[in-house]
Parts: sequence; structure tokens; C-alpha cells
Amino acid sequence: MRSVFLQEAEEEFLEASRYYESEAPGVGVAFIVEVHRTVRAIVTLPHAATEVRGDIRKKVISNFPYSILYAIENDLIVIVAVAHHKRRPIYWHKRMRK
Repeated sequence: MRSVFLQEAEEEFLEASRYYESEAPGVGVAFIVEVHRTVRAIVTLPHAATEVRGDIRKKVISNFPYSILYAIENDLIVIVAVAHHKRRPIYWHKRMRK
């Protein structure tokens, strides 16, 4: 199984990593490492995370207040959002594929 980020999710991911890196050198890199580790865990056990809306699942990123929201489409994990826990609770639902 492979994974792909929707463009909006990729932009969120990069924005958050830049923010963390600007706040403290090395923290942005640590965020990137944790996101990639979380994606690998999702690819390994895609059905293990909690369903949050329809076919969208949520996996919390360790050490950061973010979760990865994703859908399973055949042999593909589609990353819908890299969402901060305290911002705009379900803004990403418009990104769901019909």
C-alpha cells in the first residue's frame, strides 16, 4: 500500500513544519520525522485508527498537537489533512472525495 497527500494536506504539513522550525531550530525537522513515522504506521495498519466521519480515519501524531486524517481507497492511503487539534474542527470535510 502507498500513500499520497492531497495538495491542501501537503501545504498544511509544510506550513506547520516551517512554523515549528522558525520557533526553535530542529523542532520542524522533528515534526517532519513524526509525520512520516505516523504515515508509515497508517500504511502498515490502515484500519487501526479511529473512524471520525464517513470513511475518514484519524491518527494522532506523537509529541505534537496534530492528527493525520486519511481515507483508504483500494491500495492507496489518501492523506486528507494534517490537522491541528485546536483549530477549525472539521474544516477538512469538504476535501472528502465523493
